[in-house]
Amino acid sequence: MSVRRRVWRVGENIDTDALAPGHAMKLGIDGIKPFCLEGVRPDFAAGVRAGDVLVAGANFGIGSSREQAASVLVALGVYAVIAPSYNGLYFRNAFNVGLLLLTCAHATSLAEGERVVIDEHAQPWTVQGTDAPALACEPVPDFLLQRVRKGGLLNELKHRLARKTTDDA
Repeated sequence: MSVRRRVWRVGENIDTDALAPGHAMKLGIDGIKPFCLEGVRPDFAAGVRAGDVLVAGANFGIGSSREQAASVLVALGVYAVIAPSYNGLYFRNAFNVGLLLLTCAHATSLAEGERVVIDEHAQPWTVQGTDAPALACEPVPDFLLQRVRKGGLLNELKHRLARKTTDDA
């Protein structure tokens, strides 16, 4: 069965301060959630549901290296961010906290509120909108997909350590 995921749209050059505003940083990740994208999409934090996707323009995640900017999307239940390009530090932080990023040149052709299907079995992965051809995404390396599936780097390392401990016993 294919899961249809609701699209939330934002523009290009979304910076880490829009995702995790400086004034909320002292509140911890649960305290940051209500302020995520408040200046760009005031309805986002209260309306997003687990499994929804965030579709952005180019240069998503520019700005500081704060990992909370990726962690807050995970905490809000966002399944993936789909954009034409990402800031390098944000890209690394996202996968390290278990957030899937799909790089898709034509991501902005997806409409607000549209229901999309992400085909994880296609090579490369595709995003199928309602009335348009499937959009091909750049391949995501297997080790990054495994990291997302494990819930991020810390969980991946805990799993490896537990497996090593069991193998050594």
